Amino acid sequence: MSEPKRLILNLFEMNCVSHITHGLWRLPGNSRTRFNDIEYWTELAQLLEAGGFDAVFLADVIGAYDVFRGGPETAIREGLQIPSNDPMLVVPAMAAVTKNLAFGITFSTTYEPPFAFARRMSTLDHLTKGRVGWNIVTSYLPNAARNFGLTGEVDHDTRYEIADEYLDVLYKLWEGSWDDDAVIEDRERGVYADPSKIRYIDHEGPRFSVAGPHLSSPSLQRTPFLIQATQSSRGIEFAGRHAELIFTGGTSFEQVSGTIGRIRDELERQGRPRDAIKFVVGATVIVAATRAEAERKLAEYEEYASIDGVLAHASLPFDPTAHDSDITIGEALRREGRGDDVQAAFLPQDVTIADFLKNMKGFHRKPFMAVGSATEVADEIESWLDDHDIDGINLVQYHSYDTAKDFIEHAVPELRRRGRLREAYTPGETLRERVHGAGPRVAESHPAARFRGGRGLTAEEELVSAPASAAR
Repeated sequence: MSEPKRLILNLFEMNCVSHITHGLWRLPGNSRTRFNDIEYWTELAQLLEAGGFDAVFLADVIGAYDVFRGGPETAIREGLQIPSNDPMLVVPAMAAVTKNLAFGITFSTTYEPPFAFARRMSTLDHLTKGRVGWNIVTSYLPNAARNFGLTGEVDHDTRYEIADEYLDVLYKLWEGSWDDDAVIEDRERGVYADPSKIRYIDHEGPRFSVAGPHLSSPSLQRTPFLIQATQSSRGIEFAGRHAELIFTGGTSFEQVSGTIGRIRDELERQGRPRDAIKFVVGATVIVAATRAEAERKLAEYEEYASIDGVLAHASLPFDPTAHDSDITIGEALRREGRGDDVQAAFLPQDVTIADFLKNMKGFHRKPFMAVGSATEVADEIESWLDDHDIDGINLVQYHSYDTAKDFIEHAVPELRRRGRLREAYTPGETLRERVHGAGPRVAESHPAARFRGGRGLTAEEELVSAPASAAR
């Protein structure tokens, strides 16, 4: 009999007041407003490590949600991802008070150049001893584009073209610029690193020109563990080339399974194994000693939920709350003279305003939702793993820190009893080793591997020395 599939267990977080649980920062005892304090993050990290979590995943945005009602006012009132702080800067603090918890960090490839980011990630990989992953995003908010000097959002497919070259630059820096044995620490000869084993990358592409060499020496993983969230065709093509773990989701099990199947097909098309990517979904798990107590918590969360926050987060191009609840979305758009508006074409035209707002509330995040006792939620999670081809969950945090505490107190012991969670961490394990069970470096089938040892660099492989112009 085969071993049961082990659950990848992450906590879904963001360095802000309201991440994706809008209005719930007002809950009694919620610590969300402490997000500016370093103690919030160190306490959370210690709690998660004590509870056996694999990682805390930190989402991020680089713009305000200013589409709904024509401006950022609703998002600002709601604390909807504004104020929002840099996710990378809390990681060293969390790493310093833990030995095993890993960290997933979101960063966009669209607006900032790759060289400085490569050094920041290598630094984090060193400081965490290989416990860091990068969630690769291309940024979708119109305000993000304006924050970096553009007049409008970069086209979706163009963002992925930028990202492909961005990753090539990073791979050259992380994998190709330094040999494994470049650092020799020869105290007698006074040689820290061997210049003959460090090289420029001399990348010249349509969007980036990067000479190198990489400023950081090789870290445990070199290339941080690579994460992506996608469902689009272009995103799936990108994932098939780069990703090692995918955050995915959908409105039904069938939709999620279809996305996973398409990604596995893309992996095969790109010459990577069909199991080269693990799949993690955002999950609502509200667990307590009894089902009645769990349902009471759910009812409290629903009471505090803010529909305005949900609508602003969705960047809805019109305001359904301004219309009678019994008319349809289509009728409301026609009354506003927007019946042919392409921005609103994705909305369900025949659904009433009342039903639309009810569905948008966000707490019934089906299909990956479990509410009940430890036994009941463990049954659901096992079904997700065994019947729907997923490998793990990003636990949505409704209350900080009660969501994590409840899961640790009730669900973790039951999942361990069933063999779904490990009893203890493996000391010194990198994030890549933890998720895929192989070594700390990217697999040979991954495109980053083609630059190892300086192979495949776009220009002649120069040893590090003063450029000819500087020597004159």
